[in-house]
Amino acid sequence: MPRLRGALHNHSTLSDGELSPEQVVKRYTELGFDFLAITDHDYLLRPDWRENVPTSNNGLLVFAGIELTIFERGYVHVSQIFGEHEQLHIFNHPGEYDYSLKQLIEIIEAVSHKYPLDAVEVSAKGFYTPEYDTSEIPYPKVASDDSHTSFGCGRAWVEIDCVRDRDEIIRAIKRGEAKPCFS
Repeated sequence: MPRLRGALHNHSTLSDGELSPEQVVKRYTELGFDFLAITDHDYLLRPDWRENVPTSNNGLLVFAGIELTIFERGYVHVSQIFGEHEQLHIFNHPGEYDYSLKQLIEIIEAVSHKYPLDAVEVSAKGFYTPEYDTSEIPYPKVASDDSHTSFGCGRAWVEIDCVRDRDEIIRAIKRGEAKPCFS
């Protein structure tokens, strides 16, 4: 099976990013990525957002997604990424919340009762946060850029040995087969 390189958490002008969806796709294509999820903020999304997310570019698979704001002892973010039939829910950037590991584990548990969490990021703005790469958080770990600018693209990604299919990629991540990677 081919090794695929993917970015799971990126923003565009559909919310608070500086690049249009087409520019985000072009940037990740230039960086040699195989798949990309554009996950703009729920509370800033334009009504026609879904129609404005490209589906592919020169072999790059593009997932539409939303970064959900969930109120649980303050607020946290969860990316909801759409395949053809499958959905992926990732607890985003735990290092950006001011919680102890114990508090964070309790919050992740509470959020998991609202959304079917499938993975947890071990990155913040594309940088490794090793304190969350622990078995105490019982979910597969992924890395992401959370890019809002061209400069933020390509700092963190996942690699998966998988066929180039949206639902198969999601299933592989859910099974814990994605390897977090950092530049």
